[in-house]
Amino acid sequence: MALMCPRPLLRYRSFAILLFAPLLLLPLPITVPTREAKCAYIIIIMAVYWCTEVIPLAVTSLMPVVFFPLLGVQSSKSFRLFSTKKGNRVLESGGSSKAATALSGNVGVRPGALNGFEGKAGSTSETSKRQDLVPLSIFFVLQVCLQYLNDTNMLFVGGLIVAISVERWNLHKRIALRVLLILGVKPALLMLGFMIVTAFLSMWISNTATTAMMVPIVQAVLDQMDNTENDVTMMEQATGQTNTVIELEEKNASDPTPVQVISNGQVPDGTRSSEEKKMKKRICKGMTLCVCYAASIGGTATLTGTGPNMVLKGQMNQLYPDNNDVVNFASWFGFAFPNMILMLVLAWLWLQCSFMGFNFKKSWGCGTVRTAKEKAAYNVLKAEMKKLGPISYAEFNVLVMFALLVLLWFSRHPGFVKGWASRLFPEGEKYITDSAPAVFIALLLFILPANKPKFIGWNSSMSDTEQTEEDIKKPFLSAPLLDWNVVQRKMPWSIVLLLGGGFALADASANSGLSAWLGHQMTPLGSIPPWSIATVLSLIIAVFTECTSNVATATLFLPVFSSMATSVKIHPLYVMLPGTLSASFAFMLPVATPPNAIVFSYGHIRVLDMVRSGIVMNIIGVFCVTLAINTWGRPIFELDTFPTWANSTTNQ
Repeated sequence: MALMCPRPLLRYRSFAILLFAPLLLLPLPITVPTREAKCAYIIIIMAVYWCTEVIPLAVTSLMPVVFFPLLGVQSSKSFRLFSTKKGNRVLESGGSSKAATALSGNVGVRPGALNGFEGKAGSTSETSKRQDLVPLSIFFVLQVCLQYLNDTNMLFVGGLIVAISVERWNLHKRIALRVLLILGVKPALLMLGFMIVTAFLSMWISNTATTAMMVPIVQAVLDQMDNTENDVTMMEQATGQTNTVIELEEKNASDPTPVQVISNGQVPDGTRSSEEKKMKKRICKGMTLCVCYAASIGGTATLTGTGPNMVLKGQMNQLYPDNNDVVNFASWFGFAFPNMILMLVLAWLWLQCSFMGFNFKKSWGCGTVRTAKEKAAYNVLKAEMKKLGPISYAEFNVLVMFALLVLLWFSRHPGFVKGWASRLFPEGEKYITDSAPAVFIALLLFILPANKPKFIGWNSSMSDTEQTEEDIKKPFLSAPLLDWNVVQRKMPWSIVLLLGGGFALADASANSGLSAWLGHQMTPLGSIPPWSIATVLSLIIAVFTECTSNVATATLFLPVFSSMATSVKIHPLYVMLPGTLSASFAFMLPVATPPNAIVFSYGHIRVLDMVRSGIVMNIIGVFCVTLAINTWGRPIFELDTFPTWANSTTNQ
């Protein structure tokens, strides 16, 4: 009875967390009335809400907008609006002159020229001397709000719009089927093909969308292989039954010893049948697990591939504004893509050994003829490819736009030569970031037509007058490749808010002094070798992200890692890079990430199967990341030195 008492209390779990978390933590800002303590109070409450998900993650991300100004963690910038007798307007900044600068710098207008404002943005004393000014309104611009749609979030939105266009025209499915048909359908190659396709698509579109597309393909292939095997078995049984009857008659004529047979005349083979069923289940588990694992691994290869990567980019710009754009699309790809390849190969070997056994001849099919099951799997892929038909005009346009975006990202600031940003535009390297080409391509997707334009001459033939009239009435440009309704339906706006909330936390942590305080507390860690610090932190993040959102995990931990790095004088990226990548290593639980949940919903795997495989996957991931930052990551980001931009930021 005592064990049953807590069960009714679960009904009040969400209410209790919502109510008591702020109350239990309330002594912190009361007993220590500093900006650091107030900032920590809000961050801890948000961490609790994020981990327990008592309210949606995106809603929790909006808390800084309300509570940072109320508690004085980040002050509001106040402005007064005056009107002259001539009808013109003057902007007055309440407080320091930095207020008007903050408004003009963040909103993008000159002080004194905002919506017809005349003159310079003056102080209160200046405007009070003028008798021709009539106060219109007082408004507040919250510094924290500017973090919710900054440069990094615009890069994320632009990349997602391109990904939505790829999904809408089924370009990702065409790529997936083409690669699978090229690689073949032998068991080992089929699994490798699924993983390569999933990882590649996950580099550019969301992990969830990639998994949702790939799992039905995997399921269709497995079902067809199973049906074909049943058909072959029935044929063998029919043939075997006749042969068995003949053999039994011959044996009975020479030897009267009875032979045990079953009702249909076959010799029982229950052991072999049981082993085949177990093997079939293991293959299903391996084939489905490889998709969700490859989706998580593939998302780490590009800067826009997954949320934690964008969190790192945004927080580097937030915490170290003079970092010389050290983390851009090209540098990240140069570091993370080899790591993805290594992880993908090791993950494939592990799943192969774990679920199929590493039988080289059987798995690779060396010297063997393609079986009926393999032919059936190939026919399924071929039939799916045939359904897509030839590549359409819209698909071709999307493919060109996608290739152009990748080219612009890589060539903007390659590092070893001048990029197009600095060659074509004065000081372009300073002002043009990766978000500019992303939004530019996104704009083109709303302009370029989905159907080929038709050029109709003035002298049309008289035989098809009606058809010509219909063509003339049609607009020259057809409907665009994308329309806003599709984007609005498919855009993960919650992730955009989640990223914004994380940037607001990082900004408040730095401005309030909380980051500096945390860094000072971690000074004793300077006696520990940096590689061991990075390894331990990666393991902690890999475990923590199993029960928390990947983006929330990176948001909470990266500012702390940054403070620790600056306090012990090691390169901030030496610990922030492993932490970012490890936030994507959610391999152990179905609830850890949406791809895991999608795969689990098909019923082939149990939680225990995912835990067993996921533990080894986490170890593989931490090993690969540790190897990456200590080998090719060092020259790419100059991890052996403590950068001047980190030192100057610390001293500010």
